[in-house]
Amino acid sequence: MSGPAGGTARAATTTDVVCLGESMVTFLPSQPGRLADVPSFGRGIGGAESNVACALAAAGHRAAWVGRVGADGFGDHLVETIGGYGVDTSAVRRDPVRPTGIYFRTATDRGAGAHEVAYYRAGSAASAMSPANVPYEEVFAGRVLHLSGITAALSADCLELVRELTAPRPGRPLVSFDVNHRPHLWRGGPADASVLLELARRCDLVFVGEDEAEEAWGIVGAEAIRAALPEPSVVVVKRGSAGATVFASGLRPGPRSSNAGGAENDGAEFAPDTVTPVPALRVDVVAAVGAGDAFAAGFLSATLRGLPVRDRVRHGHLMAAAVLTVPGDLTEPPARDHADRLVALDDEAWGRLRLGPGWTAADRAPEEVRTP
Repeated sequence: MSGPAGGTARAATTTDVVCLGESMVTFLPSQPGRLADVPSFGRGIGGAESNVACALAAAGHRAAWVGRVGADGFGDHLVETIGGYGVDTSAVRRDPVRPTGIYFRTATDRGAGAHEVAYYRAGSAASAMSPANVPYEEVFAGRVLHLSGITAALSADCLELVRELTAPRPGRPLVSFDVNHRPHLWRGGPADASVLLELARRCDLVFVGEDEAEEAWGIVGAEAIRAALPEPSVVVVKRGSAGATVFASGLRPGPRSSNAGGAENDGAEFAPDTVTPVPALRVDVVAAVGAGDAFAAGFLSATLRGLPVRDRVRHGHLMAAAVLTVPGDLTEPPARDHADRLVALDDEAWGRLRLGPGWTAADRAPEEVRTP
């Protein structure tokens, strides 16, 4: 396959999802408190796109992560740990000059006022990703390419890369995009954040939270978000404790060369949206980190399996619940048959579910995780 300007169709592939973006070494506090007061930290990994890849691989899919890390011990740790989940890391590049990014965080919820995060990612190896140094054959090798707005915020070169990857081209895979608005990365404020809207409109499947759409674009409500994103075939609006609403259409007008199924957008009639609201689960939260990435992985997993929209959202909720009930960003998801049993519950039984630590144990029956 040729590079960013090329127009050749991709070859047959055995990869389900390729995820491209920065992964960092994460330092998790040994106890609650200010960063200034925490005496020690445990080492983990964090990165929206690599989190999705790890969750998909753990769920039995063929996932690959494309990124750039330093030629250092932290880079070794990332590649080895992500590969340990069963993710293909063969397309990861090592930067001989720039370091692997790291960050420290407190134990409090990300939305809490006392939450602190200290990033050491400026000038990282990942920020040097560009159209000139990313292996396009590997990037376009899957049925799905998953990206996020975080990558676009890392540097001008990274933004140009994401623009290239979301550009219309014959035979491109389904492009999944998680808006993932991170205000601290967009130094230019709202003008820069608006770039995320431009990028999202070029994709096939978009994940966006109601809160981040309001913060980044001043858009309020699921219907207004869909109106601002008319082109993607599927828009998943995450509504926190209210659940998620999916707007899905067989084909939407827009700048893409093909729709989510790979068919050319040749001026056919555009199907109206099917709107599917799905309630969230009640979860006894241990740590509110990584849930958005897990939700995306669960939704993508069910999409790859061809499940109905409602079931895709429920699998997203279950994958998120698995992460919410552990301290870190990653965990083993529930076994597929276990998750399928829960997803198949009727609406009343689904509404009675309450999930806490340990709920993913394979020998748990649905009745054992219901609220008494």
